[in-house]
Amino acid sequence: MSTSTEYAVLIVGDEASYQTATPEEHAEVMQRHMEFARLLAERGHTVTAGAELTASTTARVLRDTGAGHTVTDGPFAEGAEQLGGFYTVRTSDLDDLVEVCKVLAVGGDTIEIRACVDHSGGES
Repeated sequence: MSTSTEYAVLIVGDEASYQTATPEEHAEVMQRHMEFARLLAERGHTVTAGAELTASTTARVLRDTGAGHTVTDGPFAEGAEQLGGFYTVRTSDLDDLVEVCKVLAVGGDTIEIRACVDHSGGES
């Protein structure tokens, strides 16, 4: 029996290029995500969640100041590349998950795959 682990698949890319993309380019991106989902299902991985995020300029950042909290507008870190979306995927085969993620790692986007900490006490 193989043990499965839940992984966060973080999609980081250049927001400016996505915001200025043509409808055809947006359609290509959506097609890649559909192919990603198809390959995951075909290979026995399970998508447990996922979302496309709005632009980082719409973010609110909450910081502990030691004496309270501050809330500011905008991204946590300034830069062209921002977290644009994520999936969580349960799998027992990290190497194959990495292989499938190559579908999303195109056009300058970077994919970070990181295991989620299991706080279930062994009940997941």
